[in-house]
Amino acid sequence: MSWLIRAAHAVWEFVVGDDPLTALGVVVALGATALIASAGAPAWWVMPLAVLALLAFSLRRAAR
Repeated sequence: MSWLIRAAHAVWEFVVGDDPLTALGVVVALGATALIASAGAPAWWVMPLAVLALLAFSLRRAAR
C-alpha cells in the first residue's frame, strides 16, 4: 500500500507542483474548453488565452 501512496504523491507533485492556483486555473480552462466545444463552437482559443492569463497571474504573484 505504501507504493500506492508514493505514486499518488508523485502524481500530485507532478500535476500541482508548487502552485495549486495555477493547476486549478488549468483545470478550469480545460473545463471551459470542453463546455465550449460541446456547444459546437470553436474552442481552440481558450487554452492559449488561459496560458497567457495564468502566466501573467503567476508572474505577478511571484514578483510581490
